[in-house]
Amino acid sequence: MATPMVPEPVASFWKAVNAHDEQGFLDAFTPEGSVDDWGRIFTGREEIKAWSDKEFIGARGRLDIKSASEQDGQVTVIGDWKSNYANGRSNFIFEIQGSKLSRMAIREG
Repeated sequence: MATPMVPEPVASFWKAVNAHDEQGFLDAFTPEGSVDDWGRIFTGREEIKAWSDKEFIGARGRLDIKSASEQDGQVTVIGDWKSNYANGRSNFIFEIQGSKLSRMAIREG
């Protein structure tokens, strides 16, 4: 099955994540960007990096994208997440500001 089309800048974000490219991952966010990981909020590059070092890029995370959609300025990507930290079907909801991500929320897929 072919990977679903994912709109930019989310497509480039996932390419960086799946390549374990920490700089590309961090550069995808606005300076005030945030990650909402099941209600735990990490704001700004330092907090996002600290979270990611343990639970995302540092955990060698990889997403096999199953579906992607765009509605009301949000991009939702659902897929199978595998890492050294956590595994399972996940729902990633992105808010975009210009060519950067302003927010990524992670929920059960």
